[in-house]
Amino acid sequence: MKKIVTIGILVIASVAIGFTLINNKAKSEAKTASVSSDMQKEIPVSVTTVLQQSLTDDLSMVGTILPNNDVNVISETQGRITQMPAKVGDVKSAGSVIAIVDDELKQAALISAQANYDKALSDWNRYEPLYKEKAMTSAQLDGAKLAVKLAESQLIMAKRQLRDTKITTPISGVIAAKYVDAGASVDNKSVIINIIDISTLKVKINVAERDAFALKAGDRVEITSSVYPTQKFEGKVASIGSKGDEAHTYPVEIWLPNSKTYPLKAGMFARVTFTTVARENSLIIPRSALVGSVKNAEVFVVENNIAKLKKVLIGSEAESNLEILQGLNAGEIIVTNGQNNLKNGSEVKVIN
Repeated sequence: MKKIVTIGILVIASVAIGFTLINNKAKSEAKTASVSSDMQKEIPVSVTTVLQQSLTDDLSMVGTILPNNDVNVISETQGRITQMPAKVGDVKSAGSVIAIVDDELKQAALISAQANYDKALSDWNRYEPLYKEKAMTSAQLDGAKLAVKLAESQLIMAKRQLRDTKITTPISGVIAAKYVDAGASVDNKSVIINIIDISTLKVKINVAERDAFALKAGDRVEITSSVYPTQKFEGKVASIGSKGDEAHTYPVEIWLPNSKTYPLKAGMFARVTFTTVARENSLIIPRSALVGSVKNAEVFVVENNIAKLKKVLIGSEAESNLEILQGLNAGEIIVTNGQNNLKNGSEVKVIN
């Protein structure tokens, strides 16, 4: 009998303990749900205001410095070079003689052409009064006139051929390469030297189509070189290509006056940094406010402590800021931190 009573007491105690545990668990879950509900109602976030201001895009690219002019000087005569008053590194002004070709035969040809011209001109001067006196026919006079013209053309060619024996540079610059020496024979297609003008330099770069349309000739740019790490040079956009390549990039040429204090050389690398465009009254938001990618951008807008998800269209990107083309208005409040815990319609608590 006592055994039955003991078992009964244990059963009742077990039931009581189980009931108590279940009740405590229910209270705990309810409390947790209540806390969770309170947290969801007031999710802490940081916000900022959509601003309307000027925006500039900084574009930086590396290009190769090129000379303003790069010319191969070619011989226009045949013969043996007798003098070569030029060497690599020499600075020459336009018209300077850099090679002289043997001109003995050209001198003789000029003397002959001059004599023929003088004779033809003398005959013309003698025949003209005779024609007026009808002592000769008009055909004879026309023949004398033609002889003068032919002799004159031969004289012009002889002078040019003699002049070509002195090979000159067509531009001012520095001799970058010399291809022949004194004593060598040349013809009218031989390359004598290469001369470059580096008083003004140019940098050629290829920019994306979006940037190409934002640029214009005359835009000021900043140029730096690893040779002078702390020195900044000022250049300007000289031209923008009208035809893109297969990668949809467009050639842009930058002009840069060479510095006498910090001289640059052709073939060096240079970094070009310029402002592609300045936009007035652009809507600007920080990049941290963005939800999703730039191509499928969204932001949370806070209205009466409620976060609303809005789709926006991104324009330019400038460092840590983004330009908004559609979807927002100036003065709206947007979430910049804490949006990972939000969904459309969440209640928020601004903590900044």
